[in-house]
Amino acid sequence: MIDLQRDGDVHVLRFDAGENRFGPDFLGAVEGALDTVAKSDGPAALVTVGTGKFYSNGLDLEWLGANQDKFEEYLRRVHGLFARVLELAMPTVAAVNGHAFAGGGMLALCHDAAVMRTDRGYFCLPEVDLGMSFTPGMNALLKERLPRATAHEAMLTGRRYTAEQAREAGIVQRVAAGDEVLPAAVELAAASAGRNGKTVARIRADLYRPVLDALHGPALNGPAPR
Repeated sequence: MIDLQRDGDVHVLRFDAGENRFGPDFLGAVEGALDTVAKSDGPAALVTVGTGKFYSNGLDLEWLGANQDKFEEYLRRVHGLFARVLELAMPTVAAVNGHAFAGGGMLALCHDAAVMRTDRGYFCLPEVDLGMSFTPGMNALLKERLPRATAHEAMLTGRRYTAEQAREAGIVQRVAAGDEVLPAAVELAAASAGRNGKTVARIRADLYRPVLDALHGPALNGPAPR
């Protein structure tokens, strides 16, 4: 389901569960891996990457359909994952190897930077086409991590962005061919791994305080998102 390796100072967390949707077991595995990463000593950075054609497609809708009574609790856990990455005491980079849809795209935006594959995959926030809105935490995250014009377009049109389009729109910082996405992300992360992790976390937390407050606050406000 997940694999955690180390490449020099860089922890590489690979999601390997098909579409990498945020089911309870998947969330538990990622939370455990982040616990391990957070305990590391010395210079460190984190890279997350998916497998095959998916980085992550976000919420596990099949599980939610069978567990409607746990919806708000589940969303709080997803919000907790977003906050955990934003609060991590080290630089972070998402290696977007394939589709990053909905919550999967939001997870990528929780990282300090993202490298996206040029020959496969889209970044997309499809909620508007599904008749769903965003939670307060998700809305705060998207407003802060995307340029305003991009947030407006992505959230209100459900546009699918290729890697080059995502870079031009300010969604990702670099693009690379398929086999080069992970090495490029590791290189980018390694260049920042020597920075003091506690200082990085403090600056990031201050910078994104409204986002973190929203992610740690009530999970629902209006119609349920996807």
